[in-house]
This record gives sequence, structure tokens and C-alpha cells, in this order.
Amino acid sequence: MLKRHPWDVVIIGAGVVGAACAYHAARAGLSVAVVDRGPVAGGTTGAGEGNLLVSDKEAGPELDLALLSARLWRELAAALPQEIEYEAKGGLVVAPDGASLQALRSFAEGQRKAGVEAAEAGARDLRALEPHLAPGLAGGFHYPQDAQVHPAQAAARLLAASGAALHLGEEVTAVLRDAAGAVRGVRTTRREISAPAVVNAAGTWAGSVADLAGVRLPVLPRRGFVLVTEPLPRVVRHKVYAADYIADVASGSAALQSSAVVEGTPSGPVLIGATRERVGFDRGLSAEALRRLAAQAAALFPVLADVRVIRAYHGFRPYLPDHLPAIGPDPRVPGLLHACGHEGAGIGLAPATGLLIAAALTGSRPPLDPSPFVPARFDRPAAVRSEGPRP
Repeated sequence: MLKRHPWDVVIIGAGVVGAACAYHAARAGLSVAVVDRGPVAGGTTGAGEGNLLVSDKEAGPELDLALLSARLWRELAAALPQEIEYEAKGGLVVAPDGASLQALRSFAEGQRKAGVEAAEAGARDLRALEPHLAPGLAGGFHYPQDAQVHPAQAAARLLAASGAALHLGEEVTAVLRDAAGAVRGVRTTRREISAPAVVNAAGTWAGSVADLAGVRLPVLPRRGFVLVTEPLPRVVRHKVYAADYIADVASGSAALQSSAVVEGTPSGPVLIGATRERVGFDRGLSAEALRRLAAQAAALFPVLADVRVIRAYHGFRPYLPDHLPAIGPDPRVPGLLHACGHEGAGIGLAPATGLLIAAALTGSRPPLDPSPFVPARFDRPAAVRSEGPRP
């Protein structure tokens, strides 16, 4: 029997989440086309640090997704070229005082029950793990499952391994639907691409793509800055951050929040991130955000106080109000799936997201319970901007 469509699925977004969806869909035997209005990793992925974290997530659905992804990233590191720079460096969360340390103990206990490896480190242990840490810290927790990849390379190598047809520099202008309201492909600024399934992996712009299909997905941009130092000897061995970073990640505040995450890289520079604030798509430079990051990094590692910062960059995290990504089929539009809203964890959560999407596309058993990520949990009427009737 001839195929009705040239492709089984069109994925909108060539960041790491879209790339992981393409990779797993292809491994499941599907033919894949990927569309992006810019280059590979041209959005949130290219502005990320490459964090693969379990340490900052409390027990629950997101942590389950992170633990599955941690295993999948280890497998991908063996299968993909070394250019992805996978590094199982581990994470170190530090507490300035006894009260913060006790809070970390309670947090880690819940994580351990979910399968996280977390080992308490006393003040002396901290110095052994990170000799250049500031003195006087009460203790912390070591998370050996935390790791790192080069985000842009990871996206590019996943896409290459998928064999997907890439349509870069093409903006999607319509989600095409048939007379019954089901997806039949997309229209871009250059062509129509026919497929019975469309995956919205457009990152911070996923809400606009959802609008094209006539559904609401309240994805908002949350801006973040990262500092890059001059190349140094390996003065920071792990991903190191203070306990208040965990609260910043979970916060829904629109105001500027900053808690430094400090880490060395194989090429020498130290990365210092990250701030969070909701300012729309304002790409302006915030001197206050950069000042806070620099001060907090030097407080953690005094050795960095006189080190030159050679550049700063920023991007927009795709934020959803309940801090969980939207992953899976949208019951409001047959054939539409979403893989977006991961906020600052998209690189870490990408492989498990791709596996969930591939399971939904093929009707196979999902690797974990997908119900917490159902896109229609934000269901409200939206203006119809796509072709065809609403379902």
C-alpha cells in the first residue's frame, strides 16, 4: 500500500528536544522531517549550559523524567560522536549554614526514595571535592548522576543520527488540517510538508505554534544570563551551586532571581549561570544580572574574583506555570503532539521526552507515566488561526 504522506511526522524545532524527538522517532521506524525558522540549536538550546541535572529536582514526575534521561544520556554518549562532550562530572550543592544543610537533608531524602544517588558531604569533604571552595560552608550534598553535554553539538549529532530531512531557515506559518480537523502537515515560508503527525518542539515559541493549531499552551519566556571566563586550569571540578538555586528553579516569580551555578569545562573556561526573570522577549543586557552572577560566583570560589570574564550570553527558557513540560498528544487536535515547556531543564530532559513522543507516535508502551505532562491540562478556548475546523 502506498503511503498517503511522504513523512510520518514533522517536528517543529531543531533544538535538543526536537532533535531527541527526531532521533527516537527514527529509531522507532518512522520517517521524519524537522523544520526550524533558524539554524540547529538557534534558540534556547544554543544559549544553554548543557546541564543534565537530577540534583535540583524534588521527588515527582520531573525527577522521574530526569532519571530516565540521565540513563539515556549515558547510552547516547556511547553511541554519538565525542563532540557532544558528555562529561559525568557530578554535582555539588552547598549549604552556607546549619539550617540550609538540614533543608538539603530533607530534600535529598525524598530524592533518594525516587532513585537519586545523594551523599552528604561535611565541611572537610567539601574541600576534598572542591579545593577552591570558599571556607566556612556548613556542608552539602554530592550528586554523582549530574552531568554535562555541549548542547549545540548534542542537538546537531542527534539530528544527524536520526537521518531526518532538515528544513532550516523556514518558519512554520500554518498547521494544516483536514475536513475532520486532524493534522495533515504544515506550511512553511517555502513549502508544504505533508504528514499525519506534527510535534511542537518550538521551545519558547511553542505557544505561538500551538496558536497556529487553534489551541492554547501558555508557554512564556524566562530570560537567563551566563558568564564565560577566560580559560583556566581545572579549578572547578563539579557543577557547584548553593542551596538557594533549588528554590529559584521552583519559583514562579517574574522578578530577577540569581543563584550562581559554577562549573569548569574541558576547554578551560568556567561557566557561571544563571539568572531567571520574566521580561518577555527583551534581549537587552542586564548589568544587574551580570553583577549578581559574578559576585555570587566569587563568593563560592574566591579564586575567581580576579579572573576575566570574556563574554556573556543569554537566552529564553520556555516556562509553563506548573513547572512541568507539555509532552504528548493534544486531544484537542488529532495528530498534534507537544514536546515543550521544559524551562531550564530541556537539555537534561530531552532524551526521555523524545522516547515519550516516539511511544505516542507508534502506540507503544511509554517508558513512564505520561499523564502529568498532558498538554491539555491548560485547556481554554483559543482563537482559531489554522486551516480547517476546530475539533
